[in-house]
Amino acid sequence: MTNKEDAEMTIDQMIRGSRRMREKLTRDPYRPNYHFTTPEGRCMPFDPNGCIFWKGRYHMFYIFQEDGDHNWGHVSSIDLLHWHHHPTALVGGMFSGNCFINMEGVPTICHHKCNVGNAMVVSRDDELDTWHYLESNPITPETKEGDEHHGKYRSWDPFGFVHNGAYYAIFGGKRAAIAKSKTLEGPWEYCGDLMAHSVDGIALDEDISCADLVEFGDKHLLLCISHRMGCRYYIGEWRNEQFFPESHGQMSWADNGFFAPRSLLDDNGRRIMWSWLIDRRPEEDQKASGWSGSMCLPRHLYPAPDNSLRIGVPEELERLRYNHRGFERMHIATDSELKIDAVRGNSIEILLECRLNGASRFGLKVCCSPDDEEQTLVYYDAVEKNLVIDTNKSRKGTYEGKEFIDRAPRKLEAGPFSLEPEEVLKLRIFIDKSIVEVFANDRQAVTRRIYPSRTDSLGVSVFSRGAGTSISSLQAWDMAATNPY
Repeated sequence: MTNKEDAEMTIDQMIRGSRRMREKLTRDPYRPNYHFTTPEGRCMPFDPNGCIFWKGRYHMFYIFQEDGDHNWGHVSSIDLLHWHHHPTALVGGMFSGNCFINMEGVPTICHHKCNVGNAMVVSRDDELDTWHYLESNPITPETKEGDEHHGKYRSWDPFGFVHNGAYYAIFGGKRAAIAKSKTLEGPWEYCGDLMAHSVDGIALDEDISCADLVEFGDKHLLLCISHRMGCRYYIGEWRNEQFFPESHGQMSWADNGFFAPRSLLDDNGRRIMWSWLIDRRPEEDQKASGWSGSMCLPRHLYPAPDNSLRIGVPEELERLRYNHRGFERMHIATDSELKIDAVRGNSIEILLECRLNGASRFGLKVCCSPDDEEQTLVYYDAVEKNLVIDTNKSRKGTYEGKEFIDRAPRKLEAGPFSLEPEEVLKLRIFIDKSIVEVFANDRQAVTRRIYPSRTDSLGVSVFSRGAGTSISSLQAWDMAATNPY
């Protein structure tokens, strides 16, 4: 056989393999339709990284693994919905970091290089497809026994930025630190602890990794994770080369399933954030399915007049809506529920507005089987003052002839939320195969992964406990897919 014939056979085999993989992913009952998901492979971790709006496009990098090493995939979009895949240029030991514009006006990545330290990488083209590592890397200041700062910080999950004519980098970990340099090439010096002080209920040495420090109204917002708590944030002030926190909030409560935030500022002045939604299926099931790795919907973060955090979704998501169903002026009697026969599906959006009239608990059952054996509850708890996703009955039985074990340690995700007197409750619920995301009054958002075993778990009901509830409007749409398969 000639080299040409051998090459043609290899290409033919690749085409057949690609087609078979595409068909397998298309049939997968848990693979999301409109949440960005890895094109293939089990990504663990799947942190979003290097998010930046550049030359009219949203760019996002993400960690994936190949041959035991960590690499950064790269996608871009003009609408936050449909993503174009770029060639993989950043490979080998790529761990978390961000992308910022350096003082020369060029996109620059600050990230952790496994077994090397924190590093700076400068773009060489406007497509962000080619990059140059600085010869002066790593940027981690060297210390030795006897130095004032020796052993006080880690070279981990950095965040680079420019402030007042100097370069800064947050080094993550249990004692997050600040490093500084007059130039990208260095030398870099250790400035001290990132946090000037603690806030009530959060230890000063609580893990701060995947940091994302940005201007937020007349304050600063520090997004981060604790590996123990998951995604969280502080609001405060950056001054005198330290962060002075004034408040703290979480985006994950039951466990650390909402993880590794990363944000960008777009040309409309919007702060857009993504986070990795950890897949709780058993590892063997993830590998057998051929994929694992999904992001939350893009979230629009903005400050309220009192500088608290507001959480919504970009208006672009409305472009995915089709097959509208709408209902007005419905009443749910005390301790009852109403099945909404016209609203079914596992790739839908529901928008609901209501007054509780004293109800202790009001919400929806989604992804319900006809006999309610499987159901996921989404509700506002007026007594506990929480927005809740309850997955205790989200899955029953077996899948493909074998028992499925959901290894999520807890089944109730509850974020603090309360209504003002006479305030209308506005719930916006997104269901996307194995993902449920709920937004309430732009003040709270909760997210959970679910894995129903039954193909008929598609029903939707509304319920009220403790008193009746008046629904002024319930709107529902099917949602068009944005993932290519």
